[in-house]
Amino acid sequence: MGYISEEGYNKLVAQLRHLEAVERPKVIEAIREARDKGDLSENAEYDAAKEQQGMLEAKINQLKQTIADSKILDTKMLKADTVQILTKVTLKNVKANNQQMTYTIVSDTEANLREGKISVNTPIAQGLLGKKVGDVVDIKVPRGMMTFEIMEISL
Repeated sequence: MGYISEEGYNKLVAQLRHLEAVERPKVIEAIREARDKGDLSENAEYDAAKEQQGMLEAKINQLKQTIADSKILDTKMLKADTVQILTKVTLKNVKANNQQMTYTIVSDTEANLREGKISVNTPIAQGLLGKKVGDVVDIKVPRGMMTFEIMEISL
């Protein structure tokens, strides 16, 4: 089971609906058109459409499973006294000229670095979970050790 924000859950449901209502009929139509062209044993269009259908159905099944396994977190129940999923944390990189950065800790499905959202399963998020403002944390990342000071935690 994975925790997810209501916004992230709604995005997954919308994506699933789009795949089922728009993309699936397109693929079915492509298969029908390819089938109408004759001999299926040497029909590359038919083979491509069937392969596309298989990939689409796999993606639909994966989304259904993700949605079924997701638990929506009630943000009203969260507190900003420690770093946890769905909290926004401002960090100072102690070893790199005190550069500050802000991340929101989210589920894997919601992670988007451009939006400042990092997965709860990343090394940085794992190292921050449960910490408080003022804590200095050493975190091992692929490039080596990084040292962060937690400047602020908010919802």
